[in-house]
Amino acid sequence: MTDPAAPPRLTRLTFHGPLSEARAARLVQRLTRTNPTTVLDIGCGWAELMLRLLAAAPAAKGIGIDLNADDLDRGRRTAEQRGLANRVDFIEESARGTAHGPADVVLCLGSSHALNEAEPPGHTVEALRELRRLVADDGRVLLGEGFWQRTPTSAELSGMWPGASVDEQYELPALVDLAVAAGFRPEWIETASLDEWEEFESGYQADAEVWLAGHTDHPLAAETRERLDRHRRSWMSYRGILGLAYLTLVPTT
Repeated sequence: MTDPAAPPRLTRLTFHGPLSEARAARLVQRLTRTNPTTVLDIGCGWAELMLRLLAAAPAAKGIGIDLNADDLDRGRRTAEQRGLANRVDFIEESARGTAHGPADVVLCLGSSHALNEAEPPGHTVEALRELRRLVADDGRVLLGEGFWQRTPTSAELSGMWPGASVDEQYELPALVDLAVAAGFRPEWIETASLDEWEEFESGYQADAEVWLAGHTDHPLAAETRERLDRHRRSWMSYRGILGLAYLTLVPTT
């Protein structure tokens, strides 16, 4: 049960990633052009994009896989509110080696690490192989994957996250080449804008920041402040350097 005295969590976010309403609408339109009947969302969180796909494709059913019970509960509540509860299952389990496939549309948005145990950047290669296994031959994969917009300096890397290294991400051309090598053709290549990143990162922090400003003497204040400050410093270090590619991939046969 959520502690009413604790900082609220992610209520400002529609999507758990840098994704605008306009881009989401274009993605839904593109991914439903082939009239999918099955959708699989890897590391789904509360699965906002999958639910929009299901609303736009009345014949489709969806499965969302994640390990975060709170996010899955949020997804279930939203599905119920939109009349989609009988067309989607939210499953709390690891995606590694999942048997929930093949599907007509596979979503993997910022969740490629969930598909295997390989260390970065090798997990991207392994995830692409898994995604090829999980998608139907005439289906589509939407991969949301990080990449370096430019090579970060040592000082910038030191402020990002523990152990951050240049080798942790690919540049965009190499990332697309990896998708091709894994058995895909890129139907569409697009990248999150700085506005999308700022909307996401600010929204990610906003609830807790406002709570902290009014609860400086709360027992949870110190750990909340440390967490918020750590994340903000990390974001400021990778702002404009770490990108997110949205690759709409068509499997080759």
